[in-house]
Amino acid sequence: MPPLRPVPHPVHADDAISYMAAFVDLVRILRADCPWDQKQTHESISHLLIEEAYETLDAIAAKDDVEFSKELGDLLLHVTMHAVMAEQRGAFSLRDVIHNEFTKLVHRHPHIFGDETADTEKKVLENWERLKMKEGRSSILDGVPRSLPAALRAQRVQEKAANVGFDWHDRRDVWAKVDEELRELRDEIQAGNRDRIRSEFGDVFFALINAARHEGVIAEDALHGTTGTFMRRFQHIERRASEEGRTLTDLSLAEMDVWWDEAKRQETSRS
Repeated sequence: MPPLRPVPHPVHADDAISYMAAFVDLVRILRADCPWDQKQTHESISHLLIEEAYETLDAIAAKDDVEFSKELGDLLLHVTMHAVMAEQRGAFSLRDVIHNEFTKLVHRHPHIFGDETADTEKKVLENWERLKMKEGRSSILDGVPRSLPAALRAQRVQEKAANVGFDWHDRRDVWAKVDEELRELRDEIQAGNRDRIRSEFGDVFFALINAARHEGVIAEDALHGTTGTFMRRFQHIERRASEEGRTLTDLSLAEMDVWWDEAKRQETSRS
């Protein structure tokens, strides 16, 4: 049996930098000695990075600081693991990751570290996009990942366009566009034009997401919230049916609606 590895410890227990150095050493040991960690590649764990990010969002939504701290730790593990793997193949190190981000943040805040002025959030965002273009991007929309959830991707694209002035300034125009897209969708449905219906649905979603943005709402969060509400109420119907020894397929829609309304009333009384 091989000798046990000593567990890395921070030089100064109250120093985050010491903990970070010990943490990197720990990840290097896992890469060297653990059969599972040895096998991993950037590609094999990439989906887990997304999963951990969503678990972090769940902790934020739940306002659970204990879980929030844990999930940030899981994200930190993935950042460190990717950096250690890159270091092992001679690409870059965690130091490079931090240095690059440090340099970028200083460069993109000339109103803090330079002689420019930006006294509003809008001006800060305009400067941010202008500086990114100077860094070599060919389009304002570069950098919006294709793998983002569709509603979030649409809103990020709209925000980036708005940051350089491509946006409506009157809410009435925004909502008029929603109405226009809804009319076009209904017309295509009525005409039975199957080839156009999918496209028109997309236009409606895009216009509604834009309207949400103008109302200060993150459409992705709003839809998650509504989906969560639907799930809670539907599961209430499942519980009530189970209490009566029935299955959902035994129920009429009217019966399910009674329990749906019951769930709504319970939510209202709790709030």
